[in-house]
Amino acid sequence: MKKALPHTKVTVKLRRSNYKEEWYLIIESYPVYKRGSKRASRVVESINRTISTPVWDKSSIARILPDGTFNYKPKRDLNGIIQCRSTIDQEACIYADNVRKLRQHEYDSAVLYTDKENEIAVQNERSEQDFIKYFNGIISKRHPNSSNSIIVNWTRVGELLKIYSQGNPIPFKTISVKLLEDIKMFLLRAPMGGNKKGTISQNTASTYFSILKAGLKQAFVDEYLTVDISAKVKGITNIETPRVALTMNEVQMLVDTPCKDDVLKRAFLFSILTGLRHSDIQALKWKQIQQTSKGTWQAVVVQQKTKRPDYKPVIQQALQLCGERPNDDEALVFEGLTDASWISRPLKAWIEASGIKKHITFHCARHYELSLSLNLNSLQRFVS
Repeated sequence: MKKALPHTKVTVKLRRSNYKEEWYLIIESYPVYKRGSKRASRVVESINRTISTPVWDKSSIARILPDGTFNYKPKRDLNGIIQCRSTIDQEACIYADNVRKLRQHEYDSAVLYTDKENEIAVQNERSEQDFIKYFNGIISKRHPNSSNSIIVNWTRVGELLKIYSQGNPIPFKTISVKLLEDIKMFLLRAPMGGNKKGTISQNTASTYFSILKAGLKQAFVDEYLTVDISAKVKGITNIETPRVALTMNEVQMLVDTPCKDDVLKRAFLFSILTGLRHSDIQALKWKQIQQTSKGTWQAVVVQQKTKRPDYKPVIQQALQLCGERPNDDEALVFEGLTDASWISRPLKAWIEASGIKKHITFHCARHYELSLSLNLNSLQRFVS
């Protein structure tokens, strides 16, 4: 089936002034079809030019007035330009014809461009855009409800890309397998963030490169890339590291060791007994500590990713660590618990004071849950 063409014609015309013996130069386009409409319309554009000395073509009558006089069409040269006696007026007519050519080209191009050519034109425009700016812009779009740690990692990757490019943009059209391999090598020796000295670990570099590949995958989905280049590049291999966990004796040592931050100590031991992560404990409200029909207690935590509730048993010792239940169920159970980004130093001081030589983070508390039948006399004394 042939594509219907509007055959729009653009013409320079004259419109007489009601006040002076002069004529306005106007650009008229017809027929013009608006998107979604089959009705032809006439588009008139004023170019802010007037003339007073047009030459009339006595052989071409425009219309006959009621009094019997004739209105003639303006005389044009072989190129269709209106002729004038005045040089200034003639220059205005030449300008008007140049505008006409421009508008005619615009209408013709819109018709003659195929859908594929339009698609290519749009793709070429996208390929000029900056990937770093795009990457930073999709963080909130991809992770509207994600944890702070995920947002921090994505933000850090954006910062490292800026360091890699020395503050310059990375246009989509420059992204290649070779470039990604180069970024991979950069990440393996990338600097640590904040005030920390040294380079990031290989496992951190692996996480960052996976995030970069996820950003490239999204760019492919959003049609900024014509090829899923993320699938063509291998990730950075993770190094297996020994899993650090506390023994029963070490937990006993922590129970027996005073901590300057009472909330930190209670929250850490609560994590050991329930398996809840720091972010869950920090946000835990009393309304989430619920008694079951069997008389036992549980913590109801809604997972950020799945939005589904997770039920964690809370044994009596863990419940005692929470303290006295207030009247306000909206109150936080562990009010004042230090944020994850600042908890390392006070936790380290407490761990060292206990005599434990391992590198223990808050996450280590939930590597495994202690038996629900655990009976630590010292813990009982602590919570009492």
